Amino acid sequence: MNSPVRRAAMAAAAAATAVSLAACGSGEPDDKGDEPKKGPLNIGLLLPEKETARYEKFDRPLIEERIKELAPGATVTYLNAEQDATEQKRQVNLLIAAQVDAIILGAVDTWTISSSVEKAEDEGIPVVAFDRLAEGPIDGYASFDNEEVGRVQGKALLEALGGTAKDGRIVMMNGAITDPNAQLFKKGAHSVLDGKVDIGKEYDTREWKPENAYNNMEAAATAIGTDRIIGVYSANDGMAGGVIDALKAVGVSKLPPVTGQDAELAAVQRIVAGEQFMSVYKPYAPEAAAAAEMAVALANGEKLDSIAKSEVDSPTKAGIPSVLVPVVSLTKDNIDDTVVKDGVYTVAEICTPKYRSACEALGLE
Repeated sequence: MNSPVRRAAMAAAAAATAVSLAACGSGEPDDKGDEPKKGPLNIGLLLPEKETARYEKFDRPLIEERIKELAPGATVTYLNAEQDATEQKRQVNLLIAAQVDAIILGAVDTWTISSSVEKAEDEGIPVVAFDRLAEGPIDGYASFDNEEVGRVQGKALLEALGGTAKDGRIVMMNGAITDPNAQLFKKGAHSVLDGKVDIGKEYDTREWKPENAYNNMEAAATAIGTDRIIGVYSANDGMAGGVIDALKAVGVSKLPPVTGQDAELAAVQRIVAGEQFMSVYKPYAPEAAAAAEMAVALANGEKLDSIAKSEVDSPTKAGIPSVLVPVVSLTKDNIDDTVVKDGVYTVAEICTPKYRSACEALGLE
């Protein structure tokens, strides 16, 4: 879908970035990360996309802040692939050429990036997988228990359906096939939903895009019938928004319960308004802190024993030191005790004039 103009712009940006990265490089790389780093650290931070609000709004600033707390004077070289796996491979090459001391990687495509992870290892640069478990010789991993995310979503949907769980059909709107987390969400959800609901339609998608969910939901409504759809499992909030818009467009007046994930502001507002039943609140601060702490430790030639208390296996590597942060089911009943209490959003941000009366009804004032 990239136009020649966009490809040219991306190439020019990559060239400019290469110059700036070379200028801020931190000297000779350590030997496979075994020797303590001398001088200020340069940590590369690669995030996958901007479609999901969390990466720019929360993850980037939290990671940068924690790195600079742990390593005063450190440089954080940030690049976003904007859902382009090929571009992300180029970005890894740029970081390797700049001799960064470690890379935090939120992969666009966890399989495609594996050769780049191998190249970083060959150059003695450790890689911490962030949020998505990239393949290849990953040195550390910070994320959430992603099967539990799916179980939390499935349990919430069953709770919302109550005694009507067998009175119609649900639609499952799963995530991106390039994201291994999406398969774990799906697995967790099925472990709860199978046998308790009738799944009328189920969709996997290439990218986490609301418009994909919109189109799939329209197709599901035509195939099943709007009066037969009693609930929708949506793997994240962006797609939940697409699902809800599609249901409105096909004339559904009373929306069925819809799940989500990421506690995006728009989703929290939909929950307040009664349009979306729930989201999964994933506390970003501890996940970001864990990734930063692992990257700084590895850059300094240190082990991760004091940081990572568990291990996970990828298709290409076993026993990856990991930090898995617990998640919370976010509904209208606990907005104040979760995203407001944790400082993710203020009541003023949530309760704009459009949502003020609904907020007052929930005691959000």
